[in-house]
Amino acid sequence: MSKEKKSGEVSFLLGDTNGDEVEEGTSPEDDPQSGPLEDHHEERHDSVPSMISASSSREDSSQEPKLKSTRLSFSEILRGVSTFGIDPLKHSMSGASNLDSRGRRMSYHPKDFSVATPEEFVKRFGGKSVINKVLIANNGIAAVKCMRSVRRWAYEMFRNERAIRFVVMVTPEDLKANAEYIRLADQYVPVQGGTNNNNYANVELILDIAKRTQVQAVWAGWGHASENPKLPELLHKNGIIFIGPPEGAMWALGDKIASSIVAQTAGVPTMPWSGSGLTLKYNKEDNKPLSVPSDLYRKGCVEDVDEGLKSANKIGFPVMIKASEGGGGKGIRKAENADDFPNLFRQVQAEVPGSPIFIMKLATHARHLEVQILADNYGNAISLFGRDCSIQRRHQKIIEEAPASVATSVVFDKMEQAAVTLAKMVCYVSAGTVEYLYNEETETFHFLELNPRLQVEHPCTEMVADINLPAAQLQIAMGLPLYRLKDIRQLYDVDTWGDTPIDFSNPSMHPRPRGHVIAARITSENPDEGFKPSSGTVQELNFRSSKNVWGYFSVAATGGLHEYADSQFGHCFSWGEDREDARENLVVALKELSIRGDFRTTVEYLIKLFETEEYQNNKITTGWLDKLISENVQAEKPDVMLGVISGALHIGDYQIQDCFQTFQASLERGQILPANSLKNHVDVEFISEGIKYNVKVVKTGPNNYFICMNGSILEVEAHRLSDGGLLISFDGASYTTYMKDQVSSYRITIGNKTCVLHKENDPTKLRSPSAGKLLNYMIDDGGHVFAGDVYAEIEVMKMVMELRVTENGCVHYVKRPGAVLDGGSVVAHLDLDDPSRVQQAQSFTGTLPQPQAPPTHGEKLHQLFQSTRAELENILAGYSLPEPYFRPKLQESIERLMKCLRDPALPLLELQVYNYICAAFKSFLISALSQSNINFY
Repeated sequence: MSKEKKSGEVSFLLGDTNGDEVEEGTSPEDDPQSGPLEDHHEERHDSVPSMISASSSREDSSQEPKLKSTRLSFSEILRGVSTFGIDPLKHSMSGASNLDSRGRRMSYHPKDFSVATPEEFVKRFGGKSVINKVLIANNGIAAVKCMRSVRRWAYEMFRNERAIRFVVMVTPEDLKANAEYIRLADQYVPVQGGTNNNNYANVELILDIAKRTQVQAVWAGWGHASENPKLPELLHKNGIIFIGPPEGAMWALGDKIASSIVAQTAGVPTMPWSGSGLTLKYNKEDNKPLSVPSDLYRKGCVEDVDEGLKSANKIGFPVMIKASEGGGGKGIRKAENADDFPNLFRQVQAEVPGSPIFIMKLATHARHLEVQILADNYGNAISLFGRDCSIQRRHQKIIEEAPASVATSVVFDKMEQAAVTLAKMVCYVSAGTVEYLYNEETETFHFLELNPRLQVEHPCTEMVADINLPAAQLQIAMGLPLYRLKDIRQLYDVDTWGDTPIDFSNPSMHPRPRGHVIAARITSENPDEGFKPSSGTVQELNFRSSKNVWGYFSVAATGGLHEYADSQFGHCFSWGEDREDARENLVVALKELSIRGDFRTTVEYLIKLFETEEYQNNKITTGWLDKLISENVQAEKPDVMLGVISGALHIGDYQIQDCFQTFQASLERGQILPANSLKNHVDVEFISEGIKYNVKVVKTGPNNYFICMNGSILEVEAHRLSDGGLLISFDGASYTTYMKDQVSSYRITIGNKTCVLHKENDPTKLRSPSAGKLLNYMIDDGGHVFAGDVYAEIEVMKMVMELRVTENGCVHYVKRPGAVLDGGSVVAHLDLDDPSRVQQAQSFTGTLPQPQAPPTHGEKLHQLFQSTRAELENILAGYSLPEPYFRPKLQESIERLMKCLRDPALPLLELQVYNYICAAFKSFLISALSQSNINFY
């Protein structure tokens, strides 16, 4: 928990590290950028933190070096540590790196014992249940993270990363997508595909598989069945351990309605909602877990639209319509007024069928802060700092930080205490997260909800607290008390492998966060279209980790995402001495991240967000990103003309290659197509940002192209890469480019920037932007709509998306509700009221840019001769220009060739080149023969 320690001239305000905003050691002036007192490492040099903290606890500090009450940089702290005769610690993303001369890790509390199996481990550390086989009732990055974290712990503890075996559930869609978690598992069990109620959220199926595979425990991660109290209930009845909270605690705090009632009972502030004022009878002396009676629970719910609207009017708009069983952006909508309320209420019902619904006041200008809690089976509960998850789109997090530096240490300490109190009131067990809405201006907070599971962003806490949370969950499930966990003992600076209890309510040393961590979720969403998710295959995924940045992904090259998967397929984390250091590290890493596939990703947009002034100054709220989206703020795009040239070359080259392949295939069948079908030039047309471009592309050689537009010409060199890309050389620079041919557009990627070239501008064809399922139409067949109206709803990757028209007219169905849609499928036709009012794209009237850099082939006489001869040889090979460009170009090339041939210096220059080649070959030959001990002379 956050504490304020003072002694002499030393004063630091220490915050919590479980959030998205760092609460670092700060001076009495509350400098928000103060650096950490310790580096991030796995096994800490125990004397170092004790010496630093000692200066803040002893009254007599005359014999200790005094630190001024100003911001201390990381290097200054290390210099201070060196005065004690201790080598500074070097930061490592994988843990401690205080190594001896042989590269072995040093520790004042070495592991002086050995355990080879989970049975020996449980016996030595006072556990109750042996777990050596676990069923993961999840897929994607949740399954990947669990296996990697536990295997790291298993290798450290048993010197065998496979000491804990993992069984996974696999759908046909996951197999087809070549999901990464399948490769990592020890055993897989095929299950039915489709929506998650058929597989990962089906508690009866999970129980059946657990019994068939004879596992001792089930880990559900996040999403799917992770918050369903029926899962731990069924497992416990059948003697199987659930790695998470018991069903009673999950129902009391995991349910959004019940947890709000418990919070009100504990005196934790809540936002006005449909159950405001509801409390329970609670006696601290009983030591019995709280439960919310069903009749009291129903008082916090709204049963239908009318009851919900009545509650919303009482609370006051704007309000949030929330499903108690929702999460991850599902089952939540913001209603600005009473007119929009009925439709939004129905969308919430559709996303989380059968879930109770409640109404809550919308908190404006708020920050989303959360506290990580960890509890065991013996009544011990602790907070592991905090996280800041304020940057969200559609109420779903996209950027997280730890610790939460925006809140003062005093306020955040109250938030942590409230979180621990709630956990103890319901006898909570395992990892959980208490979420708050924080108002920076008034320094007040309100309880939002508790997630009775591990959060996606938990690695933020792991990196600033140096705790392996999935491994901690497993050990708690084995029956170990918190004070026997190695990571916890190191956090509280006690004997690493000891067994003495820790007074968590009043510890001798209060934990402190180390550094700052920023995390970015990598999702298959299109930022240019309001972050609409999409599925597809991945052709390339190349992430370059460094000592301060790492990430993990649920897909690999040749893999993909199916329509039933979560849109998040990756998570990148950056550690830094302070927030700015972490931000810079992450921006560099994201700019080097290369992802190429059928879908757009959020990488470019994340870079844009990290470089905004508001983010750098930490002036953000939960509504900040949605405001940018509404203002159509987009990621940086490549130069317009560079995008036009790249797109024209890609489209033209594919069409020309198709002509050649078709002609060749007909010859192999003994057929001869007309000569005009074998052409090396095509006309390309597309629309970019409302401007239509008409470009003629001519292939003038194996790697040479001639582009014409509005009377201007441009010669470009381009090489087709083995992975389908084009390496373009233009005006003294080279660009690696890729194109994805979509139904209604071409997506051009140049480096790490993307532009979209549209094929048509036909508002009469209403298409699905991505693969999914058509839920229903919002108007009758043949009904009239106005521009901007919603005409249908589709489900895409577990999210309900609205489809809108761009013009006035009458909608006519093409697909039936329930139909499975491909990306670009025509859903309906629109009969326009006035076709003449449709805005037509204006034709581009400018010219192509002319290169300013000198030609790469050189301008010396022999170089001109070689390039000109190559041009004429290409013409003889059939790469001729169309008229009226052919004859002038041919005449120019012939004249240049003859001029070179008439120059008497040409033979001398070419002979000089050959002499250079011969001399180089001679040197190489002599060197080779000398190494073979052969006398050359």
